[in-house]
Order: sequence, then C-alpha cells, then structure tokens
Amino acid sequence: MGVDLSTFDIGAISKGDYYVKFTLHNKCDGFKWVLYAVYGPAQQEHKESFLIELANSCSRETLPYVIGGDFNIMRRSEDKSTDNFDFKWPNIFNQVIEVLDLKEIEMSGRQFTWASYGDNPIFEKLDRVLVTTKWEEKFPISSVQSRDRGISDHTPIVLNTGASTHMNNQPQFKFERGWFLRDGFFDMVANIWQSEIKGDTNMERWQNKIWALRKYLWGWARHMAGHYKKEKKKLLSLIDSLDKKAEATPLSDNEINMKHYLKERLVFLLREEEMKWYERAKVNTLLQGDDNTQFFHLVANGKHRKQHIYQLEREDGIIVGDEQLKSYITDYYKGLFGPSEDNTISLQENLTDDIPQVSSA
Repeated sequence: MGVDLSTFDIGAISKGDYYVKFTLHNKCDGFKWVLYAVYGPAQQEHKESFLIELANSCSRETLPYVIGGDFNIMRRSEDKSTDNFDFKWPNIFNQVIEVLDLKEIEMSGRQFTWASYGDNPIFEKLDRVLVTTKWEEKFPISSVQSRDRGISDHTPIVLNTGASTHMNNQPQFKFERGWFLRDGFFDMVANIWQSEIKGDTNMERWQNKIWALRKYLWGWARHMAGHYKKEKKKLLSLIDSLDKKAEATPLSDNEINMKHYLKERLVFLLREEEMKWYERAKVNTLLQGDDNTQFFHLVANGKHRKQHIYQLEREDGIIVGDEQLKSYITDYYKGLFGPSEDNTISLQENLTDDIPQVSSA
C-alpha cells in the first residue's frame, strides 16, 4: 500500500488475517477516515472467517471508512461470464454489505476484474470498493475506474475521490422548486422582471431580463441559504433544550406552544431542503416523508458519477485529466457552434405575421 504523504497524514495501522487497516488524515481540510485494504481468501473453507472478521471490525468503526481490494467473492450472477454460478457466498456477502450500510462505487471501463488463464478464459468481478454513507457525503462524485491488466490475471482499479474536480467546478445556477414555498417570492420575481432593461431588440431585452433575473436570484439564494442554515441550527438547539427540560419537569403551556411552533418551522425548512435534493435526484420512488434529504442526496451523487466524463477516445489517442478534457470539449463546441467568418444570416424581428403572439394577459 502506498500513501502520498503530501496529501495524507498516517495515523494508526493495524491488520487482521485478511485486511490491513489505515487511519488517514486529509492535510487540506482535516477530514479523518479509515481505509481497509482487503485480500479475501480464494479457498471456500476460509470465506466464512473472512466475512466474520470484516463484519466484526467494521461494525466497531466510528470513523467514515472505505473497504477496497480483492474480495474473491462475487455479488450477483452478472459478475461472471458463465452460467455456472453459486449464490451461497454472494448472498452472505450482500447481507454483510447491507448490515454495515455500505455502498459500492460502481466501476467504469470494464465489467469484470479477473480472468482465468487459457484461450477461453472465464471472467469474474472479484475486486471492488465499498464506502460508508458519511464517506460518500464527503466525496459525492468519487468514482472507480479500471486500468489495463497487462499480464496479470487481475485488473487494477483506481478509486478517485473527485475532490480536485469538485473544488475546481464553477458553481452553476439552478432554479429550486422549494423557492416557491418562500413568502414574497412571486412578488420579488415580478418586480425584477418589470424593471427597465436595456436592449436594441426584443430578443436582446428578453435575454437581458433572463440574465438579470438569474443574477439576482443567484445572490438572493446564496444569502438565504446561509440564513436558513443558521435558523435550522438555532431551531434544533431550542427544540433540544425543551426536550431536555421536559425530561426533568413538565413544560408550561407557553413552552408547549413554542415547541409546536419550532417543530412546524423546522419541518418547513426540511421540506424545502428535501425538494432541492429531490429535484437533483430525479426519482419517483418517494414523494414526501419525514426527511428524505439524505436519500435524495445520495441518489443525486450516483447520477453525478454516471454523467461525469473520465476520458475521451480520439484517433490519435485518449484524452484524460480534467483540465485536458475541459480544454478539448470547449474547443470542440466552439468550432461546432461558433460563428463562421462568411456568415450572412441575420434576424428580422419585424416579420411576425406568421408567428402566434403572446398577449399582454
């Protein structure tokens, strides 16, 4: 196991029969987490002790953690290229994963990670990376990518936290459906839209109105997000204080009414937060609940990973690296949609006889 000491500080190191455990400390932000590097036994008689050891160690873990390596156990029939599949150990393995509340970061680039020797090899997926919810929340666009196997029977896999990409991303404007819940939102939008906007043509004025509204809502949303975050923290603290007081002595009528008000306000804030992540997750399995924010958040993370571009293939080679990909994609679409030097097309906005018009109402 190699560790980049410019990125991590290493804490405790311990080992079991089938794993080596590292406690790591991110130098950039102080985040502390645990890495289990595992090597599961290939022999059937040792698989039970491997899973028991892994479950016992992880169940006592208090820090966010990652488990990665060669488990020598598949999870589903799709993990093998032939129909000869035994469900015994996959079923037990999946039960361990479920009990520990782990999630697998799906691998891109290949379907399998191991191949038997011979002219007609059998392919299996034996290597994988499992993470806890707290670790995934810290690195929401982490990914696992395969590498060339070379002469080995195993395919190397690389866990990329996506931290550098995530930090370098420019924030994007997103209209939140939860804004409709805020008092005075519609009047605010109407006032901005009706303000005087410059432009030589109707199209320019329309575009400038959209730009001005987006700019205003962006700043307004960032300000309100900080305000709501502070309010949520304060509400939780006040409710907690009343709960603790109620354990020792009965609350007065005023305190009971206050507690009801605080909870109603907190539910309102949580509902808006839930709608935000529901929009990003784009799932229909749940519409409302007590607080499904974390569920929608994790689904959204998975969609971010699926939409992320890790490499592009060209005739003259493969493009990898965030900066190289950004530069290539930008230049490509500039060439595709940019104005040509001999462009003679113009827009005549006064020719509207054949276009249905929007009335003032």
